[in-house]
Amino acid sequence: MAFWDGLFPGRTAQFDSGSAASNSIGLTRRRPSVSLTKQGAATGNLRVNLSWRMRTSDIEGRSRQSGSLLRHPSKLFKPEVVQAHTQGVVNVDLDLGCMYELADGSKGVIQPLGGFFGSLNSPPYVNLSGDDRFGGSSGETIFVNLDHREAIKRLLFFVYIYDQTPAFDRTHAKVTLYPSNGPRIEIELDERAPQARSCAVLTVENVKDELVVRREVKFVYGFQAELDRLYGWGLQWGRGYKTKA
Repeated sequence: MAFWDGLFPGRTAQFDSGSAASNSIGLTRRRPSVSLTKQGAATGNLRVNLSWRMRTSDIEGRSRQSGSLLRHPSKLFKPEVVQAHTQGVVNVDLDLGCMYELADGSKGVIQPLGGFFGSLNSPPYVNLSGDDRFGGSSGETIFVNLDHREAIKRLLFFVYIYDQTPAFDRTHAKVTLYPSNGPRIEIELDERAPQARSCAVLTVENVKDELVVRREVKFVYGFQAELDRLYGWGLQWGRGYKTKA
């Protein structure tokens, strides 16, 4: 959890982000960036959503493994390095966060850990709507008020696994951006990194009054402090905890 002046945790209500377009843009290694400004989507509320689910292959693999155990009972005594992500085996809690740097030089983080939910209508103009601990269909959502885009220098959206077994390779995670206008923007966390605990997913930067979204998808084996060093944010980090549900 990060500590700095001027940021107070507080929950706010859900917000509308405009009508979602039926089509989408997928950011990949070959096409890593898109301009919100050129799409006419640099105003209103930008909704950034994290969703995840168990990979189908893991369910099938678990069924095949059960059959193998019947034929070879001795395998019961051989522990697995990383077990499949099922509700009965590994409960993965993916969290969505955002480091921000404003035009006036102030920096901070928005994340469930520590209760830093931000604010939509006052600095940093970034707000986390809540904490989904179970991978529900709605996932987790961060809103960015682009009507104050001139106050935003850069944003780094990241995903981390809170206090559970590293299992990015066992989940199918996706971050989707819903601008106020134009197609949604999708980024799949599809690179296998079985021991990683955090992933820098995307950046939104104000480059000469143009808002540019860039795919990152960089996995690290530490937590937010390691992402901070990777992108040169310069925040002070300490161990944080969630309140029990």
